[in-house]
Amino acid sequence: MELIDHMPVTERGGRTIIGEGVKFERIRRITGYLVGTMDRFNNAKRAEVRDRIKHVKVT
Repeated sequence: MELIDHMPVTERGGRTIIGEGVKFERIRRITGYLVGTMDRFNNAKRAEVRDRIKHVKVT
């Protein structure tokens, strides 16, 4: 696979580990947009994030 060819490969304990140590940014869906951070949001979008209802399931 082309993507895997660019990833670091580590052999450990008879197992092949692909992509160990690769840094990535978390991506979330906020107000209909895929974003990593809210740095570029205007005040209206920040208010939308702040005011939304968070659904939590307690078991």
